[in-house]
Amino acid sequence: MNPPPAHPARWRVLGLLGVAQLMLILDVTVVAIALPHIETDLGLSREALTWTVSAYTLTFGGLMLLGGRIADLAGAKPVMLTGLLVFTGASLAAGLAETAAMLVGARIAQGVGAALLSPSALSLVVALFDGEERNKALGVWSALGGGGAALGVLLGGLLTAGPGWSWVFYVNVPIGVAIAAVLAVIVPKPLPWAAGRPRVDLLGAFLVTASTASLIYALIAAGEGGWLTSRTGWLVLAAVVGYVLFVGWQRRARSPLMDVRLLVRRPVATGAFLILMATALMIAVFFLGTFYFQQAQGYGALHTGLLFLPVAVATMLGANLTGRVIGRWGGRAPAVAGLAVAALGLAVPAVSMRPAVVVVGVSIAAAGTGALFVVASATALGQVAPQEAGIASGIVSTFHEFGASLGAAVVSSVAAASLTGNTLSGFAGGFTVAAAAAAAGVAVAALVTPGRSRQEDPVPS
Repeated sequence: MNPPPAHPARWRVLGLLGVAQLMLILDVTVVAIALPHIETDLGLSREALTWTVSAYTLTFGGLMLLGGRIADLAGAKPVMLTGLLVFTGASLAAGLAETAAMLVGARIAQGVGAALLSPSALSLVVALFDGEERNKALGVWSALGGGGAALGVLLGGLLTAGPGWSWVFYVNVPIGVAIAAVLAVIVPKPLPWAAGRPRVDLLGAFLVTASTASLIYALIAAGEGGWLTSRTGWLVLAAVVGYVLFVGWQRRARSPLMDVRLLVRRPVATGAFLILMATALMIAVFFLGTFYFQQAQGYGALHTGLLFLPVAVATMLGANLTGRVIGRWGGRAPAVAGLAVAALGLAVPAVSMRPAVVVVGVSIAAAGTGALFVVASATALGQVAPQEAGIASGIVSTFHEFGASLGAAVVSSVAAASLTGNTLSGFAGGFTVAAAAAAAGVAVAALVTPGRSRQEDPVPS
């Protein structure tokens, strides 16, 4: 099937969808810097404090594939608007929360809205743009998403030091309502291919969601209690068994949740690997950086947020540059270069933990991860048919959340001594592990990332 004709408002739609996606990414990091204030005001236990962050990531990642499939079946526009309104309403509830249960419940609801919004919005971007324009659009999308995590730290510092921690949630409400109202008018009607199959594979949805949730929870639990605990092992085993059952069921179901052959396509598998690496490295930087500046250096929330401004700029510059050249160069060269730059930047604070040196190093690393976000999206989504765009976007977004959980879990384990004491050795160790992972990723990316000829293949009908 031929791609739809270019929509005259496609760039405005991209801008608004990018802002909506930015809110979702912001809510991964904007809360982290406000946690000490939330803990004091609500009297949260350490467990509740952990779940204030992880409940959102867990729900977001666990429901992502289901959200992408629903977008393919019901149409990206209504699913996107529903997800945006659910996320907005949940943000209001989180700001009004007076107990740990209310706050964690609101964060779960935010994750549900995000799981509907993110893959459907990315599916719309893929549908509205084609060829070189699609690469540029994905560059803008990735710049907003990648830079959003750094901007979340800055915004969290500004709001926490100003009107208070509740406003890290309240700020989503007017923005979400305004974007929903405009997008409802200017986004084109659902395309004919969005009608899809009339039934939803509920058993498949349950298996993949439960398995994904179990794996993400295992990563979170490993960061808290260790990688070799029985709880982590059983959760990983449950996830593996669930995925095996899911694949078996998809081969038998009359109306499967997804074509499992999509998972073994080289572009999709490569995109999933790259987005996981990019997000894991990015979250490792923010996790280590925020604790280093606030605990080891004694900086306030606003001061810490301002120090991450160069990181946000570097991420956006790396993503924007890659979006401009990937059409000519293909994905392999930018992927290898992005991981190499990230490894170099992360090695800087591993050698010297002076505050200025740390800022320079993580900013260099951010330029590399910004490039990876673009290559991952363009590689995974450039080769899928329109009717598969939602589920492919869901796969990419799911591995984004995997990366976030993996990055936080690994560095929290490595840096445990510094997180609970006064030594800097744990922080240096965390940056060393992240740099080594990025360096290892260079070799993998060079082997598996498609080159220019694969990027230029037409989208199959």
